[in-house]
Amino acid sequence: MLKVMLIEDNQTMVSLLTTLLKMEGYTVEAPTKHLIDNYLTAILTEHPHLAFVDVNLRHGSGLDLVRRIRQEPDAVDTRIIMSSGLNLKHECLQAGADGFIQKPFMPDDLIKLIHNTIHKKKIKK
Repeated sequence: MLKVMLIEDNQTMVSLLTTLLKMEGYTVEAPTKHLIDNYLTAILTEHPHLAFVDVNLRHGSGLDLVRRIRQEPDAVDTRIIMSSGLNLKHECLQAGADGFIQKPFMPDDLIKLIHNTIHKKKIKK
């Protein structure tokens, strides 16, 4: 079963995404200690297939978190999708995200993006 980690500090969004993703057959993890270092530790400990990262976190920037994840050899295979209410696709991809979805989004669009992101082949540089 594929594991998705939700890096989101809005509890309503976490609940909705957890329900949606579990209905689609994913295992879902959502750290409850909303600090950047705790999110990074959770990713390195849990090794999710995909991290869904909000750009605007209460205690830091999702962009900074993604940059830190991409520096970790133990997280090289973790795919990352970022989300924001603003169109920050370019900034998110530049920070190291594999995909971006703008809020509000339709559940089907998110599931399709997750599926495509998890199953796309990583190009070796």
